[in-house]
Amino acid sequence: MEKVLKIFSYLPNPRVWKAVIAGNICEVSVEVIGDKPKQLGKWLWDSNPRELEEQEMSENSPHFRVGKRGFSGALYKTDDFLKAHPFGTVPAAFSPEGNIGVFESNSILRAVARAGNHSTLYGSNNYEASRIDSYLDAGLVFAREAQVYLLEIETLTKEGYKRMAAAYEFYVSGLEESLSNNSYIAGKDLTIADISFVCDFAQFLREGHYEEILKNKGLDLISKNGPKNNPKVYSHLLDLSGREEFSSVMGTYLDWYKKE
Repeated sequence: MEKVLKIFSYLPNPRVWKAVIAGNICEVSVEVIGDKPKQLGKWLWDSNPRELEEQEMSENSPHFRVGKRGFSGALYKTDDFLKAHPFGTVPAAFSPEGNIGVFESNSILRAVARAGNHSTLYGSNNYEASRIDSYLDAGLVFAREAQVYLLEIETLTKEGYKRMAAAYEFYVSGLEESLSNNSYIAGKDLTIADISFVCDFAQFLREGHYEEILKNKGLDLISKNGPKNNPKVYSHLLDLSGREEFSSVMGTYLDWYKKE
């Protein structure tokens, strides 16, 4: 396999799994480097990221930055990193030469699919690719709401809960309709729309770990009746996550849910 992308991120990160799964399918090597979220302040954010020595971590460092979105405290980002990734976020992917940055998980996923040897993973023509993009964009809206929901679940307001419930219902109802007519989300073949769905939806289902917190607020799991109301969506999730190209990357991430 040709190494096409290097990704720097906090780990584990289901959003990064998208690119790795796609790479497994279309024969593209994806290198992932990173650490637990709380440890990324000890890393140099760069196209060649590395752990910093203790003496390198100070406000006098030319790479010192103040963490903003998702991270607080000191971070160390090179100028080249910020040229490639102007929003300064992770996951951060780089081209083989390290000079081109690709950000946002679905864009990284697309980059792998474009580079790979698979005739249908990103559609067989421009219109099919655009249809796949439509699902990726819809999924991005859902995933953004889910991220906020999970991060704020301990202080969740009823308004926040309603926003997530509405985003969930809109997303799964559309997928249920699609899967009622096709074997896969975007048509008759497996595409990156399916890969993105599995990773984002698996992460959303982590709400099950906070069931008691929701109960104490007088709220139910948003996904409580999911398999009953949208059986094709949940069946698709479990089918794909059990396939070798998915399970070899996701590991035991969904095992707790499968036992429910």
